[in-house]
Amino acid sequence: MTSQLITRRNALIGTGGLLLAGCDRITASPTVKRVLTLGEKATMSAQRLVTDRHALAPEFTRADLSPVFRVNGTRSPNDGGYAAHVANGFADWRLEVGGMVAKPSRFSLANLRAAPARTQITRHDCVEGWSAIGEWSGVPLGLLLRQVGLSGNARYIVFHCADTLEGKPYYESIDMVDAFHPQTILAHSLNRQPLSIGHGAPLRLRVERQLGYKQAKYVMRIEAVAALDGIAGGKGGFWEDNRGYQWYAGI
Repeated sequence: MTSQLITRRNALIGTGGLLLAGCDRITASPTVKRVLTLGEKATMSAQRLVTDRHALAPEFTRADLSPVFRVNGTRSPNDGGYAAHVANGFADWRLEVGGMVAKPSRFSLANLRAAPARTQITRHDCVEGWSAIGEWSGVPLGLLLRQVGLSGNARYIVFHCADTLEGKPYYESIDMVDAFHPQTILAHSLNRQPLSIGHGAPLRLRVERQLGYKQAKYVMRIEAVAALDGIAGGKGGFWEDNRGYQWYAGI
């Protein structure tokens, strides 16, 4: 059964602050170098010393939008089920939300698009040395997690995706600080248009205080868990498991 996500009409009750809430090279950025070269604990400790993880990432205006928002990583998942969803316009696609929640749920794309949305114009910074500014719209992740009754014992949110790399399922994860950050959204639109396949249709994660590889595309299932060590390679994401990237990629 498909769950009915909270609607815009009644969202103002109980959500409070949740709803209130060009290209340049970055390879020389000390933050990027730190994320790629230091240990996970050192990286997170250093980040907490100099930044407030609850602070907002910079937001821009439409005049600042990049002429082209680069497609990176997988351009189209090589998966028969995903191809079938593309063929029927994602009419039968459902986002599954489970794990440590009171009400495991499935949400249609139409339901997610009708839900309260946050729109933000932010900069995407990639470890490859490029960045782009885009306008994202989508459902605040915290709103969805509250709706399904997230357990107080859950420590991480895992995003399981439709694509594979090197024959391995793609996934990513974040902790609860980022999960409930007001700029963390499940985006269904880029620059006021539905996401293209290359940009992660029908739904992708935007966690604006972290580097680009944390912004999982083609999100199919969300799982609340107490630990990451039992998932895939145990380090919290495809790049973390297979390339040694740091799990915490804060900027």
